[in-house]
Amino acid sequence: MSPDSTPSAHPRVEPPRGFAGFRDHHEAMLRSGDVAVSVGVVGDLTVSYGVGEPEEAAYLRRVRADGIPTVRRSSGGRGIVHAPGDLVWALVLPRSDRRVGRDFVRAYARFGQGLVALLADRGATAQWVPAPGLSADYCPLSERGWVLEVDGQVLGAAAQHLTGRALLHHGTLPGSLDRPRIARWFDLPTPGPADRLTSLDELGIHDPAEALAHELARHLDAWVAAPAP
Repeated sequence: MSPDSTPSAHPRVEPPRGFAGFRDHHEAMLRSGDVAVSVGVVGDLTVSYGVGEPEEAAYLRRVRADGIPTVRRSSGGRGIVHAPGDLVWALVLPRSDRRVGRDFVRAYARFGQGLVALLADRGATAQWVPAPGLSADYCPLSERGWVLEVDGQVLGAAAQHLTGRALLHHGTLPGSLDRPRIARWFDLPTPGPADRLTSLDELGIHDPAEALAHELARHLDAWVAAPAP
């Protein structure tokens, strides 16, 4: 091992569960402050929303009226739908790690290299780009942060929570996509912004979600274990 490298994070692939369970697990990782990687498969339909979002936002009222659970994250960003079969991933780095740096709020491409590598293995060229600013409320289409784009379509999004001890950088990869549901909950015109979204299924990536979770964990851990710049 290079003297500048980080030991393996011993990535955890979590069993399918609701997003609230993943949220709690990611927060426990952050509290520990150690290098950590986690990937899992969403088990039920949920909408999560960032720490700064109002509890009575119109989109949350529409979601709850349909009987769908909502979960507040400690990270930033707007609302996002988590459907069964989607992947959720998380990376925690100590704040002292050089890869966190002062530019962490713009470093989505750095922290998200594992996702780009996973997609490259399946012939898809992905890149992290500034969010498109097409929706006030739906996180992958909002004006905040960066998103994972493939051929001009938005595949994934991520969010962050920085404490005095560590950085949590976590996000989603949708296995499938229900555009009418997203458009209705987030009050988007159709056709319109939701047409900019895509999913693993639409990209022709039909591997079992659990197998993809293991492979993504391997790619994220490879980045963690590589020599720090």
